[in-house]
Amino acid sequence: MGKQYNSFEEIDERLKVLSLLRDIEVESLKLSLNRTKSAMHPLKLAGNFKGSIQKLLLVFAIKKLKMFFGKNKK
Repeated sequence: MGKQYNSFEEIDERLKVLSLLRDIEVESLKLSLNRTKSAMHPLKLAGNFKGSIQKLLLVFAIKKLKMFFGKNKK
């Protein structure tokens, strides 16, 4: 079964330790939640797609310029 305690002081010490461990776990959970929130922040997500969007815009601009200058040569 469970641990046998010889005095109320031992029980109180164990309860304090368990309470502190619980507080540590709660703070760790809060930290993980905040890290997840910041990783999912729209500006952060937009930064990840920024390079892809720039490449697409550059390809689009080059195609339009080719069409524009191609028509002028004829």
